[in-house]
Amino acid sequence: EQLTATKSGRSHLRSRGAYPVLRELHAREKDPEVLGACLKVIQVLIGDEPEEGMENLLEVQVPEELERRFRNQEEEEEREKAPEAPR
Repeated sequence: EQLTATKSGRSHLRSRGAYPVLRELHAREKDPEVLGACLKVIQVLIGDEPEEGMENLLEVQVPEELERRFRNQEEEEEREKAPEAPR
């Protein structure tokens, strides 16, 4: 994630052909955590570049409501991954 946080890092990954490698990894990987991380990196690499002043994603101020929604989404994903408790 750190490497994709800056415009220069994203550009470096694109120029080195990271997307096709990640696409192949995603097609063959079985581990849900690896698949999730792979998808997140792919989304950043194929997405549009952020507008000027937001090139470094680590420095972007995220509104509190969006932060709460992201956190809830991550928690939901974790619950879906967790094995069901015995009854």
